[in-house]
Amino acid sequence: MKNLLKLTGSLIVAIVLNSCTVSKEAGSIKKKINGNWMLETITTEGINGKVTASIFNEASFTCFVGSSWNFMSGNSLGNYNINANGSLCNALNRTIRWSIYEPKGGEKQFQFKRLDEKKNPMDNGDGFRLEISQLTNTTMQLKSHILFEGNPAGYVYNFVKK
Repeated sequence: MKNLLKLTGSLIVAIVLNSCTVSKEAGSIKKKINGNWMLETITTEGINGKVTASIFNEASFTCFVGSSWNFMSGNSLGNYNINANGSLCNALNRTIRWSIYEPKGGEKQFQFKRLDEKKNPMDNGDGFRLEISQLTNTTMQLKSHILFEGNPAGYVYNFVKK
């Protein structure tokens, strides 16, 4: 009976540990993303005209252009910094928790949650998922899919590694 309990306990621990680990591919993606990046440009797909939307429940689309992002794969924390730009953009340093989302049968996605000063999730615990369109050692392109006037559209975020 004692051996059966030990075996059952070992199996439960193994299952829990296995379910918490990320795949080798996701681990490789995290290692590539690890480090300091600049959000060089944001473009749109399926949207005509000038965009004035707020993104990530944070700031105007234009405020994020030129923002610096830091991703630490070891603890899955990071941050982004927006520089002040007159009355258009307030300076901001936001801590985030990030990871790679692995949907069954789907492409890996970059996901993050904004955190408050105490590192608690904001936005009712909801976060943001972005398609990883391109990832090299020096460039990263992420896409967020939205609806614009009832049609599929998106924002394309182009990062360069510092």
